[in-house]
Amino acid sequence: MNGTRSDRNRGFTLLEVLVAFVILALSLGVLLGIFSAGLRNTRLAADYSAAVALSESKLAELGVTTPLVPGIEEGTDTGLFRWRSEVVELDPAAGAEGFDTARLYRAEVEVSWDSLLGPRTVSLATLRIAEAP
Repeated sequence: MNGTRSDRNRGFTLLEVLVAFVILALSLGVLLGIFSAGLRNTRLAADYSAAVALSESKLAELGVTTPLVPGIEEGTDTGLFRWRSEVVELDPAAGAEGFDTARLYRAEVEVSWDSLLGPRTVSLATLRIAEAP
């Protein structure tokens, strides 16, 4: 006999198919969320790397291509980053040897930008020695 009960129950019911689609949709939603977070973190890491490279570059310029004089300088780079450098002359200890021909400066460069997660900032500082004027 071809129409037995076991032959008729071979396919999936509509309810089983709907449950399978709901499970598939939920798991795809979770996977897309994870993928999106990964892309966002990759972009943030790239921005931080570029900001650190710009900070290091601006610090390296101080005293080499730009004079090492106390003051503040600001600018932008590639439209995304804003930078600010500050040079402060530090007072040597009174009567310290060798400070009659050299001066000690603290140089700091701060790079800021707006990311998808809000404003971000990277700041690097160093000490530099330069000849006394």
